Amino acid sequence: MRPTRTALLVAAVTLTPALLLTTPAFATGSTATSTTVTATSETPVGETSVDDLRVAVLRILADEDSGKAVVREANKALDDGSPEALRAFLETGYRLAQAEDDRVAIARILYLASKNGDKAVVREANKALDDGSPEALRAFLETGYRLAQAEDDRVAIARILANPTISDALRAAAEDAIDGTPEELRYFVQVGQYEVGG
Repeated sequence: MRPTRTALLVAAVTLTPALLLTTPAFATGSTATSTTVTATSETPVGETSVDDLRVAVLRILADEDSGKAVVREANKALDDGSPEALRAFLETGYRLAQAEDDRVAIARILYLASKNGDKAVVREANKALDDGSPEALRAFLETGYRLAQAEDDRVAIARILANPTISDALRAAAEDAIDGTPEELRYFVQVGQYEVGG
């Protein structure tokens, strides 16, 4: 394991209790960017009035999915209050702060996936962290994680099917689930297999 991954895992283990009590930004698929951050206007950030800039930052701050880095940087911009600070946050600071929050979320996912033996999730999380760009981190959280988890869930269901001692009901349910959507696979692995019985 690379030294940076070790440091991230140690940080994730240390932060896990706090992280579990917060909602990660990817849970609702939040994808606001600096070009749409003013929400009610198509005016580019550089041409927006100071009041509209302040409102845009306050909206980001009020979003319950905003992570700690986003909240910290939004507050810095508001505390400064200058049009330059507000614009800088909306144009670049928000994106970079979101990337910091995304890195923490991925480190947490990586820790749990390593613990659970989810090889595809570990592989894809490491790819996103190796790339390191805000876009790669966000892409993993929005789609890559879901697809990698589906790959791991298919493997888990295949292992169930490989067991010759399972009941006919469980075999039929597993055969139905293995070709399902990522959400159906996840449900079967976490809940459905235990509802079937035997």
